[in-house]
Amino acid sequence: MNYSVRAWVVAILVCLVASNVFICDVNAAGECGKTPIRSAAASLSPCLSAAGNARAAVPPSCCSKVGSLIKTAPKCLCAVLLSPLAKQAGIKPGIAITIPKRCNIRNRPAGKKCGRYTLP
Repeated sequence: MNYSVRAWVVAILVCLVASNVFICDVNAAGECGKTPIRSAAASLSPCLSAAGNARAAVPPSCCSKVGSLIKTAPKCLCAVLLSPLAKQAGIKPGIAITIPKRCNIRNRPAGKKCGRYTLP
């Protein structure tokens, strides 16, 4: 009986620690602030064709979204480009990283590293 009580207490402690880690993770601000990376990626959907083809025209709506993201959360753009979600959508990071330059965004963080890529 003593062993089962101890095992029960340990199980409850493990559950409490695990739930606390989950709660902290949900409330934490990542590269995209409090915006989930999926939402940030979805906001860049106008860029999808330009992110997979270097010759595709970059729509003005994409340029405005990217410009806004660079201004408010530049690390978020990198996080989105390197995310598994982007890979599933067919985004090629080496091409997508050129979008700020292709949009002629003046205050882009040129020369900054994004994974193994450098913003032109």
